[in-house]
Order: sequence, then C-alpha cells, then structure tokens
Amino acid sequence: MPKNEASENVTADDVAVAAGVSRWTVNRAFKKDASISPMTREKVMQAASQLGYLPDLRAAALASDKSNLVALLVDDFANPHKLVMLERLTRALRSRGWDTLLVNTLNAEDAGPAIANASQRRVDATILIGIQFDDEVLAAALGARRLQKLIIFARTSENPNTISIAVDDAAATREIAQYVLDRGYKRPFYFAGPRTVSAHLMRKETFLAHWLKHTDQTVPSMSAPSYDANIAAEMVGHQFANQQETTRPDIIVCENDALAIGTIDAIRHQLGLRVPEDIAVIGFDDVPLAASPNYKLTTYRQPLTAMADYLVDVLEQSESKDMTRTFHGQLITRDSA
Repeated sequence: MPKNEASENVTADDVAVAAGVSRWTVNRAFKKDASISPMTREKVMQAASQLGYLPDLRAAALASDKSNLVALLVDDFANPHKLVMLERLTRALRSRGWDTLLVNTLNAEDAGPAIANASQRRVDATILIGIQFDDEVLAAALGARRLQKLIIFARTSENPNTISIAVDDAAATREIAQYVLDRGYKRPFYFAGPRTVSAHLMRKETFLAHWLKHTDQTVPSMSAPSYDANIAAEMVGHQFANQQETTRPDIIVCENDALAIGTIDAIRHQLGLRVPEDIAVIGFDDVPLAASPNYKLTTYRQPLTAMADYLVDVLEQSESKDMTRTFHGQLITRDSA
C-alpha cells in the first residue's frame, strides 16, 4: 500500500509489525496519559501514519466507561460572546483529548428534545451555553438519569444536580455600579437581556439593589427578548426618542456587550447624540468588537480561559458534587463611560 494512503483494512496488528512492537503497545500509544516512552510512542505514530491507520474511537468507547466526548448545546448565536466562548471551550477540550458534539438549540421548545437527544449519544457530559434552559427542562433531563454530568457554562443554576461554572455576576455588577457612582453619573438606566427562570444572570437585580442602597433611588430598566445588537438598537431608539436632556439617562448599563453595541449605534445614528458626552454606555463580556475604534466600550471581561480550563478539570473528575465554581473577572475601562 502506498505511503500515507488510508485504508479501512489496516489494523493495530499491522502497525505493531511495522513498528516492531506488540499490539498492546500500539493501543497504549493512542491513549491519553498511557504509560509508554516518548520514543516508542513516536515509533508507533510514524508507522501508523505511513500505513494510514487510525484507531476506531467508537469501539474504544464501547470497551471503556468513558467516550471522551461531550455534547455542547448552544443557542442565541446573535450574541457575539457565544463564539468567543465556543473558541475557548473547544480549544481547552481539544488540548486535553476531548471531542465535542455541537448542537444548536433552535428555540425554547427545542431545548428539552436537544438535551434528550444528546443524552442518547453516549457522551460523558452535557454542557449548556444558553438562555433557554429553564427549571422544567433541566429537571426533565436529569430525571431521565442518562446524563452523567450536566454543566451550565457562563451562567448559574439553582438546580442542585447541575454544575455551574460562571463569573461571579453579583461581585462584577457591584464593581460596575460602584464605578458608575464614583464617576458621578446621576441617572442610570439598566438594559437587561431575556428573563429566564433558570440559568439566570443576577446582573440587573444586583445593579438596582446597589444603586438603591447607596442613593435611595430606583433605576428604570427594560429587557430585550434576545442578546441581539439590532434588536437592542431598535429598542433604545424607540425608548428615548424625543426625550429631553433632563429626563433621559446619562448612562445606560447593559447586561452584555451585544446590547451595549446596539445601544451605542442607536444613540449615535437614531438619537443623533454623542457617546459618552450625552449618554455613556457600559457593557459586559469584552467581546473583540468592544475594543474597536467605533465603540471603545467600557465593559467587564470574563476570565473565559480559566473557566474553560476548570470545566475540563471537572470532566476529568469522577465526582460531580461540590464542583460549582464562580470566577472573578476584570473591569476594562475605555472611552464609552
């Protein structure tokens, strides 16, 4: 057979003969953290490459308690932060020998069937990144007893049978609220995202409570149906059209950067005002576009790399109890506020 020509007929025995080792050594060479010398592993890999051999991962998974495959359920792709999260997560997973099954949950009604479908794929864990997983859906999924680990990423869930890996929203939002106070803003407005029953962000509630505690004033707010910059721009343009300077907010605090980017577009192009001179804007997440000259968005950066690395640590642990963890990020100050 020509060099590098793959063939389904090539077996581990063929590789063993070519490398001058046992079949058992060939199998170990393809296992993560197996006891084998670097020189022997390299010899096996060279022989495998020449013969076009790849191990049958499905057969290996059936012979083991682990598949090293996780289901990654994602929604809300209009939110640019989802792509950043996917990049960090898949990078961390691949670097440590894990593969992913990506499922796009289309809407709230699809969330339950998507989780059920993932549970039938013999995955070691299911990771949820989204806004459509309420208490009823999570309870049904866990009740099926097919999910080995159910991990909520970048949000927190009150369901005791899930593992949450997220930024400390309360601490982050208090830091943002204090920043707004310290800069002398008097009329904040809070722009929140969808209000979900579970896997909820506590940013709006925390900001309103902090402001009331320190000023004895309530903060007006509104909620967008999704984290979509175009929808955000339309809502802000409608909300503040024809408002006088004395009644409009001097700063709009947004639950994430997608809302903040849409807010800045509306302030400039629909309301004909300046950022930050007329209305300042703060976001949350620090997506790549936030640092662009068009936005220069003040925002809160989530430590996604550390969060993704910890998620893989959780996958590699046999236990699932007491694995929930929150992280602290960093307030990034730019020109928008």
